[in-house]
Amino acid sequence: MTGQQDRWAELTGGQAGEEYAQRFARLVASGHDVHGEAAFCDALLRPGARVLDAGCGTGRIAIRLAELGHRCTGVDVDSSMLAVARRDAPALEWLLGDLARLDALGLEPDFDLALAAGNVVPLLAPGSESAVIRQLAAALKPGGLLVTGMGLDAAHLPLPEPPLTLADFDHWCTRAGLILRQRYATWSGDPYQDGCGYAVSVHARPV
Repeated sequence: MTGQQDRWAELTGGQAGEEYAQRFARLVASGHDVHGEAAFCDALLRPGARVLDAGCGTGRIAIRLAELGHRCTGVDVDSSMLAVARRDAPALEWLLGDLARLDALGLEPDFDLALAAGNVVPLLAPGSESAVIRQLAAALKPGGLLVTGMGLDAAHLPLPEPPLTLADFDHWCTRAGLILRQRYATWSGDPYQDGCGYAVSVHARPV
């Protein structure tokens, strides 16, 4: 997420880390598979790939990808979420930062994949979305992938109405030099059709 005025901070007050982690712990305890995003990304990557988890939250996805052998860096603006990530996986790189100013963190721009899951894009600060997409695109190596998952209606968002459309998002990606490679309706790879309430998109930086 980004900045003091992002939609996530407005919803949570920046204090949601433990509650968020406990919610997923309950899902695991009840037998749910909570690694769909990581499995999706792993299938796109070569072994030992470099992954940027943008808006990483409590680190659930980055930790799983690291377990699968990838080199992961997580970035989030919510310190309560990062506190959980650092506690659960202290050996991984967790950075507190604004995605709209990702370049200020001094990261080497050679990531194989940048991930923005968990409604990161719809919950950004209003007006910052295009800048965030540019920053994520710039962090990729040629041929690198931007993978995003986002709700497109109120049923798939913690908001009363969607703050952006898929056309808006694709426009920002095009302006950032990215090309749409694949789009699905779920992290399991179900086909996307117009009107779906959720979209998983894979954009690529040209070689």
